[in-house]
Amino acid sequence: MITNAVLGGIADTVAQSLTVIRARSKRNVSLGKDISDGIEMPDLDEKSPFASESIIPHRAPGPSPFDFERLTRFMSYGFIMSPLQFQWFAFLSRAFPFTKQSATVPALQRVCFDQLIFAPIGLACFFTFMTVTEGGGRRAVTRKFQDVYLPALKANFMLWPAVQILNFRVIPLQFQIPFVSTVGIAWTAYLSVTNSADEPL
Repeated sequence: MITNAVLGGIADTVAQSLTVIRARSKRNVSLGKDISDGIEMPDLDEKSPFASESIIPHRAPGPSPFDFERLTRFMSYGFIMSPLQFQWFAFLSRAFPFTKQSATVPALQRVCFDQLIFAPIGLACFFTFMTVTEGGGRRAVTRKFQDVYLPALKANFMLWPAVQILNFRVIPLQFQIPFVSTVGIAWTAYLSVTNSADEPL
């Protein structure tokens, strides 16, 4: 559980860093445009030409500081979901055990069950938890689902089936958990940016 919480914290830190980089990039572009297009020469007949607001371009606001409350929410979610994920994967292992005769079919069965059952429910729990802990109510949860749930679910289907098949069939057993955890950091970072954005990425 602690490991899951730490990974969630790392992922959100990455996401917030990416958000700051994007904000700074947009700010620099906006500032450059203001400098090149927004400066007008003052009228020399004015008493105080330097009082004109057109001389100094409007500065775009800088990126917001690091959000520790958001980091705490992600770590809490990872801590809470860890036992559920453990029980789910244990169920998949019991329901679709690997055999010497065949490992491909059980692996595909695990992936199908995981993506068709746990993934949609897990994403719903994620966006609901994050919205409620941010102070949002039923309307905010509904709007979040309308804005980002389906794009996030499509992104999930584009990423995780291939990752899990590769994990089960190619990655050696001792490296499977580190492999999934590494991909999970990038995925959780994506969810963090998506959850904080007004529109889906």
